[in-house]
This record gives sequence, C-alpha cells and structure tokens, in this order.
Amino acid sequence: MEKNPTSVQKLARKFCYSLVRLYQLTLSPLLGPRCRFHPTCSNYAILAINRHGVRIGGWLTVKRVIKCHPFSSGGYDPVPKSKNKEK
Repeated sequence: MEKNPTSVQKLARKFCYSLVRLYQLTLSPLLGPRCRFHPTCSNYAILAINRHGVRIGGWLTVKRVIKCHPFSSGGYDPVPKSKNKEK
C-alpha cells in the first residue's frame, strides 16, 4: 500500500469498496454462497484494494475471480503481502 495515498487514490479506493459492498448487499444474497475460496472473492477484493491500491488490487481480484469456477478446488487463497514495508 502506498505510504501516503493521494486524495484521488483514496477516492478510487472508496468507489471500488462501494461497488463491492453494493454487490455483497444486493446480488450476493440472491445468488447464495458460490465462492470456492476463503476469503470470498468479494472480501478478497476489499482486502487486495486496501493492501495494494486500486490498480494492483484490482488486477489481483480479476485473477482471483477467473480462478473461481465450478472446476476449481478452491480453498484458502489469501491476498499476497505488500512488498512495501508497512510500519
């Protein structure tokens, strides 16, 4: 995660977080539990974007969602740690 995200980066994170929360509160209850991973793909998205920012976190989320299909065994798949040293 960037040490001091700019206001544009903060706004982008809030926007992405809002989209994921909208999905979690509206579509996810209708579709039922489908994710084969822990944390769920939507929770993974929030964690990845918070940890890595919108660009990298978004890319990690896309790769994760592509892996989540009926032929996947799923399981524990955590968000990778940030390469930047966080204090």
